[in-house]
Amino acid sequence: MTDASDGPDGPARRPPWWRRQSPAVRMGLRVAVPLLVLVAVAWRFFLAPVPVTIHTAAIGTISAEVLGTGTLEARHAAVIGPKLGGLITRVAVDEGARVRAGELLFQLEDSDIRQQVAMAESDVAAATATLERLQAGQRRAAAVLAQARTHHARTAELLARNSAAPVDLDMAVEALAIAEAELTSAGAAIAEGQRRLASAEHSLEYQRARLRDTSVEAPFDGLVVRRDREPGDVVSAGATVLRLVSLREMWISAWVDETELARLADGQPARVVFRSEPGREYVGRVARVGREADRETRELVVDVRLEALPARWAVGQRAEVYILAERREGVVALPVGLLRVKDGAPGVLLAVEGSARWRAVSVGLRGADLVEVTAGLAAGDLVVSPAAAGPAPLREGRRVTPR
Repeated sequence: MTDASDGPDGPARRPPWWRRQSPAVRMGLRVAVPLLVLVAVAWRFFLAPVPVTIHTAAIGTISAEVLGTGTLEARHAAVIGPKLGGLITRVAVDEGARVRAGELLFQLEDSDIRQQVAMAESDVAAATATLERLQAGQRRAAAVLAQARTHHARTAELLARNSAAPVDLDMAVEALAIAEAELTSAGAAIAEGQRRLASAEHSLEYQRARLRDTSVEAPFDGLVVRRDREPGDVVSAGATVLRLVSLREMWISAWVDETELARLADGQPARVVFRSEPGREYVGRVARVGREADRETRELVVDVRLEALPARWAVGQRAEVYILAERREGVVALPVGLLRVKDGAPGVLLAVEGSARWRAVSVGLRGADLVEVTAGLAAGDLVVSPAAAGPAPLREGRRVTPR
C-alpha cells in the first residue's frame, strides 16, 4: 500500500512546520518574531541595567608632577690623558676600579726624560761651582780694594807732610782705580753666574716636571668608567686613556618640556625610576634647572640629585624623573578616568536610586592618576563607570547595577 504523498520517484519531502500552519498563524509569526528581536535589542541596549563599578568620592591628596626622561651622570668627571706624547708602559687600573686622589693611573716610558733630568742636574752643579768661584774672586777683589784705599790714604797723608813724592800718590791713585774696576768686574761676573744658575735650575725643574708628567695620577677620588688604551700603545698629548667620574654627587640629567619651566624650582622633591628597575623608586631632589632650551626639541635640562644609587648602575643609563611641582591635601580627589566631558564641560555620572545621573563639576589640580574636584562633588558621592566594555553604553538615565 502506498502513501498518498508518495510520488512516482519516492516519498515526497514534508514542508516546514510553519508552512503547515494556517495563513493567520503564519502572519502572526512574521510579525511576532521581528518584534521579539526588536524588544530584545531594545532591552539590551536601552533598558537593561548596565554593570558598573562604583567609586566613592573621598578626601585625599593630589600631587602634580613634571615628567622628564634623562640619563645618570656624574657632576664631576674627567677625561684622563697625558700631557706628553709617548709610549704607555703600564696601565695600573681597569674599568670599574675605584681610585683615590694621587693614585697612579698609567705610566709612560721615561728613560729619555730621566737622561734630560740628569743633564740638567749636571748643568746646575756646574753653574753652582762657577758662581762659587766668582764669589771667591769678588771677595779677593774687595780685599784688594780695601788695601788700595788704605795705601792711598796713607800716601796722601805722607805727601801732605812732605814725606812722599807726588809720584807715589799718583801710583796709589792708579792702584785704587784698578782695584775698584776689578771689584766691579767681579760683581758683573757674579750677576751673570747667578743668571746662568737660575736658567739651569729652571731647566732642571722643567725636566723634572716632564718626568712627573710621565706618571699620570688620579686628580680626585672616583670610579674608572672607561679604559681606551693598553700598554704598548703610543699616544699623543691629550689623547684619552681613561675616563674618571667622582661618586660624591650623582644625578639624573633629565630633558623636560619648556612649557613646564614655570613649575620648576631648585630643591623640589622628585622620584626617579630606572628602566633597569621599573618597580622601584629612588628619592631625589632638583639640583638645578637649565637656562637654555634646545631649539629643535624645545626641551631643557633639569638635574636631579639622587640620595641613593641602585646596587648596579652605569653612567648614561636611562631613567624617568617625576618632579613634584605642586601638592594639595584635604581635597576631594577623583580618579582621572572617571571624569567625563559633556558639551565641553567636565562632569561625572553618579549612582542615584539605581540610575546614572549626570552632574557637572569643576576641577583644579591634576595629577598622574587623580584630579581635584573643587565644586559639584562631595566626599561620599558614588561615581560610576562601566565595569567592562560592552554594547550597552553608560549614559544619564540608564539603570545601573554594581558588579
